[in-house]
Amino acid sequence: MVEYAHSKPVDPEEWTVIDAENAVLGRLASVVAKRILKGERIAVINTEKAIITGKKNTIKEEWLQKIQRGDPKKGPFYPRRPDLIFRRVVRGMLPWKTKRGREAFKRLRAYIGTPRWVEEANIEPERVAEADMSRLGHLWYVTLGELSEELGYQMPGGQ
Repeated sequence: MVEYAHSKPVDPEEWTVIDAENAVLGRLASVVAKRILKGERIAVINTEKAIITGKKNTIKEEWLQKIQRGDPKKGPFYPRRPDLIFRRVVRGMLPWKTKRGREAFKRLRAYIGTPRWVEEANIEPERVAEADMSRLGHLWYVTLGELSEELGYQMPGGQ
């Protein structure tokens, strides 16, 4: 697990922990968006193991177009890190330009791997059944970690 300097201390009892491993990104993000809009605090772990369905080359090309779009100083800015990609996807499902949407977005945390506070508290992460990969009818997908590496992000510790 990578601990970032901007990681704030978390009270484990206030947060619902969701594991993104083998979860379809869009389905998981929509469930998370609905729940944070209702006021729930959610921490999503293992975001690098979430999957995007489709062919790898197509997905990579679409994300490269997003990143290269616009002005490097003015935006729009698209992240390359898996946890930030997940947050950006959830943000797209929120009423971001309203106070309600911005407040909801503050109730979301996304992590690469499993953070130390989850391990220390012995929290069993929740799995979102409707977002599980087993529901896929095909095997074309790419993980957020693989996509991030294709976009130029170097995973810490060679994960």
